[in-house]
Amino acid sequence: MNRWVAKRWLVLLSVLLVAGMVLAACGGKSQSQGGGSGTSGTSGTSDSSSSSSPSSSAPGEVYHLKMSTQLADTHPMVEGFRELAKNLEEKSNGRIKMEIFTSAMLGSDEDVIEQALQGVNVAVLTDGGRMGNYVKDIGILGAPYLADDYQDILKIIDTEIFKSWEEELAQNGIRILSFNWYDGARHFLTNKPVYKPEDLNGVRIRTPGAPVWSESVKAMGAIPVAMPWTEVYTAVQQGAIDGAEGQHTATYSSRLYEVIKYVDKTGHFQLINGIIVGEKWFSKLPEDLQKLLKEETRAVAEKNAQYIASLSDEYEKKMVEAGMEVVEPDVEAFKAAAEKAYEVLGLKELREKIYAEIGK
Repeated sequence: MNRWVAKRWLVLLSVLLVAGMVLAACGGKSQSQGGGSGTSGTSGTSDSSSSSSPSSSAPGEVYHLKMSTQLADTHPMVEGFRELAKNLEEKSNGRIKMEIFTSAMLGSDEDVIEQALQGVNVAVLTDGGRMGNYVKDIGILGAPYLADDYQDILKIIDTEIFKSWEEELAQNGIRILSFNWYDGARHFLTNKPVYKPEDLNGVRIRTPGAPVWSESVKAMGAIPVAMPWTEVYTAVQQGAIDGAEGQHTATYSSRLYEVIKYVDKTGHFQLINGIIVGEKWFSKLPEDLQKLLKEETRAVAEKNAQYIASLSDEYEKKMVEAGMEVVEPDVEAFKAAAEKAYEVLGLKELREKIYAEIGK
C-alpha cells in the first residue's frame, strides 16, 4: 500500500513538473513577442526601467521617448520635432515612437534633465549653459559673442574639444543626440530703448537658470533674474521683471510683443540647442536605433535651422506691425562689456583654444 501511494505521488510530481516547464516556455514566448503584460524589460514596450541591452533586445521591441521643451506649440522648432518623430518611426519600422510635450508640460528643463539622469525615457531640448552644470566647459556655448552665425556654431560642435565634452557628459549620465538645433540670435527685450550697456543699469532681465547666462547678462549691464521662459509674459505684466532677452522665434510665438515695447538688436547670443537623453535609457537601445537617433536628430536639425533663419525677418516684421519698435544699439560696446563675463567665468583661455581649432 505504501509502495502504491509513493508511486502515485511520483507520477503526480512528474506531471506537475512537465506542466510547469510548458507554461514557462509559453509565457516567455508571449512576452518576447510583445503579448505579455509583465514588468518593463520583458514586455513589448521599453521605458525607463527596461533591463534590455543593445545585444539582447527583442527585434520587435518598441521604445517610447517623450520629447520635452519649454517652447510653445507654435514655435517653428517644434515643427522640426514633429518631423523628427515621423522620421524616427518610419525609419525604425515603428520601433521608436516619440511623443512631443511643449510649453514645459513635463516640467522645467532642469526637472526633465533630472528625470533623464534617473533613466526615465525622456529627451529635452537644452543648451550649453544648462549642460555647463554637469560639464563646466561646455557652458561656453552660451557665452556672449562666441560665434557670429550658425556656420561658426557648426564648426565648434565638430571640434575635438566638443567631442571631449560629449564623452564627459556621457560619463555623467547625459547622452547628446545632436547639438545643432539653431534658433537664431538673441536680443534684449525691454520697455525702454537700449543703445548701450549703461542703458541696462537697474533693468531686471529674465535669463535661463545657468551661471554663464546670468554672468553674461550682468556683464552687459542688467540684473539677471532666472525663471522659466513660460513665466516671462506674466512676470512682465505684473512688474516682477522689466524685460527679457530672446530670439525672434520665441519672442513672437510667446506673443511678448503684447507686453514689451522694444527689441534691442544686440545679437549677444547665437542660440544653439541640443537634444539630450539619459545615458541609462540610451544604453538599453539596440545599436542600430542608437545610430538612427543620432543621425536623424542632426539631419533634421540642419534642415530646421534653415527654416528658422528664413522666418526671422518675417517675425520681426510682424512684431513691428503689432506695435513693437526695433532699436539698433552699439553692438561693439556690448561686445566690449561682455568680456567681463569671460573673465569672471574663467573662459578666455578656452575660447582661444576653440578659435585656434576652428581657425577663427
